[in-house]
Amino acid sequence: MSYIVAVDVGGTFTDVILFDPKTKSLHVTKTPSTPQDQSIGVMEGIRKICARAGVPRGEVSLILHGTTVATNAVLEGKGARVGLVVTRGYAQILHLARSWTPGPLAGWIIMQKPAPLAAVDDTLEIDERVAADGAVLKPLDLKAAEQQLDALIARGISALTVCLINSYVNPKHEQALKELVLRKHPDLPVTVSSEVLPEFREYERALTTVMNSYVKPKMRSYLANLEKRLAAEGGSATLNIIRSDGGLMSAPAAGENPVHTMLSGPSGGVAGAALIGRTSGHPDIIAFDMGGTSTDVSLTHDGVPRIARETKVGIYPVKAPSVEVISIGAGGGSIAHVPLTGALRVGPQSAGAEPGPACYGHGGKEPTVTDANVVLGYLPPKLIGGEMTLDVSAARQAVATIADKLGLDAYQAAKGIIDIVNENMLGAIRVMSVQKGHNPGDFALLPFGGAGPLHGNALAVLSGAWPVIVPTMPGVLSALGFLASDFRNEFGKTAINRLANVDPADVVRELTALGKQAEAWLAAEGVPARAREVGYEIDMRYLRQGFELPIRVTLDEVRTRLSQVAARFTEEHERLYGFKLDTEIEVVNLRAVAVGREDRIRLSKQAKRGLDVRDAIVDAEHKAYFDGEFVTTPIYDRALLDVGHRFTGPAIVTQMDTTTLILPGHAAEIDEFHNVVLRPA
Repeated sequence: MSYIVAVDVGGTFTDVILFDPKTKSLHVTKTPSTPQDQSIGVMEGIRKICARAGVPRGEVSLILHGTTVATNAVLEGKGARVGLVVTRGYAQILHLARSWTPGPLAGWIIMQKPAPLAAVDDTLEIDERVAADGAVLKPLDLKAAEQQLDALIARGISALTVCLINSYVNPKHEQALKELVLRKHPDLPVTVSSEVLPEFREYERALTTVMNSYVKPKMRSYLANLEKRLAAEGGSATLNIIRSDGGLMSAPAAGENPVHTMLSGPSGGVAGAALIGRTSGHPDIIAFDMGGTSTDVSLTHDGVPRIARETKVGIYPVKAPSVEVISIGAGGGSIAHVPLTGALRVGPQSAGAEPGPACYGHGGKEPTVTDANVVLGYLPPKLIGGEMTLDVSAARQAVATIADKLGLDAYQAAKGIIDIVNENMLGAIRVMSVQKGHNPGDFALLPFGGAGPLHGNALAVLSGAWPVIVPTMPGVLSALGFLASDFRNEFGKTAINRLANVDPADVVRELTALGKQAEAWLAAEGVPARAREVGYEIDMRYLRQGFELPIRVTLDEVRTRLSQVAARFTEEHERLYGFKLDTEIEVVNLRAVAVGREDRIRLSKQAKRGLDVRDAIVDAEHKAYFDGEFVTTPIYDRALLDVGHRFTGPAIVTQMDTTTLILPGHAAEIDEFHNVVLRPA
């Protein structure tokens, strides 16, 4: 029998799901993450879930893995030493960057510009030049280039990037340099921009390609180490990695293009939230994933997650397709502190997995959001199905350090910590909704992650997004989303032209060629022909505008109704920005989107079991702090709740992977998919 394992590595815990494709049954567990080597925690999680389900390791045929290896390498500045090859005159391209600084208005005064991922000392200028139309203005001298490259590699670089001007139109010089290097140095990771991002805008293309080189050695090493550990324990499971846009890619593809994994974990949560929303009849979803270190907020409209063409990793803008997510430093491990201003702050610093919050008993002393929840009684003293006991006394001592500085009692200080972290997350929700032309009141709110359901009710009150839908496995929803992920990749080309001058036949021809590349990639990834889909997009903008919008098209529309495509662009521009212009429209980029459908998991309705809601109460005398006093707050075991059960707050629902808090004046109901649905009472 073949089983599928989905693994999501978070900052604090590694979530693991074992899925039986025949019976559609799921087994879930969590294990502490191991930041020093993620593969240790991954293997421990796989061993643990197989033992719990009674499944031999050798019967696992597929592993779907969301990893933060590439992201952490950039954020921690622990990537490779990258050599950069550019056209003569462009050595400073990463230093010049864009004339942008963070807010507020005087943000430029205090901004510390990060060092480029490839140093100028490791940047090589090559004598060559390609025109904007692809014509070769100055041929490449391979003999001279070979000597220069030998000297650069001798300096001790561990990865090489080639990014030549206008190579997105004519990549011959880049390809020649790549072949030259690999002939002499076959083990050196080499990345060329025409393969990673064959689109215009030199800085974004150079940065994205350099970032791919920066994380490639670390990703290759990690994947090799993980596959070695997997092989050592028997079996021959296929390893697939989750892409930033929610799709899948093989481990070799991830090792070659790790820049596409920067939002690997969050993308699974977005896919899982979209699946829950579509199934439960709420296709418009605001989802927030609150873990131990950060909170990721995303928006799903009409059941489809929004895909962005550019995302940020730290301060670096990366032009790679990814789910549209905003991430803030607000998690269960976020540390509360009182700076010199005397105003309470929460995050972005986190206690992480080691030592973790004070209540974990692993040596943590600083007060965190988790400690505040424990002090207020919102978080019962036992977690992970009773496997983890929290130290309530240590949590009180940690929060007391804040209370003493503010002149409050410990409970007021804890409530202040919770209120501030909720406001921080509300700000992220408004960025994803209000600032993009959406009213939060038109969406349901789906909290997940280990800490999300603890704060979901309060965030719905603040944002006006109802109902709150807590899925059956909120603590491991990202891993569940991996099971719903399809193979996905994009193949693009810059083709700037005024719409009035566009020949539809030329566009169809270019899109068809890109579609063939997409089909070839799906075949190489082992996707059967019946499961392959290729869609098409055209990036459009108003004449000389700085940014463009992707518009989905069919080849028939382009061939016969290109004016209707332009009308859709105008409508989308007005929705996003509140205005439209009576001016010319430009076509900017053409794109084919490859999708390999994987129909692995479907959520089914649950039958009533005839249980009594009163029997689900495991502690009728528990006390929690609301409105300045402790009140009776019964604790329910979610495993004993039945379809149709309804109860009012204050109440707490516990389960293996998370805890749900129902505030006073609100009601919880178990729907037919066994979601806990919260609404004002």
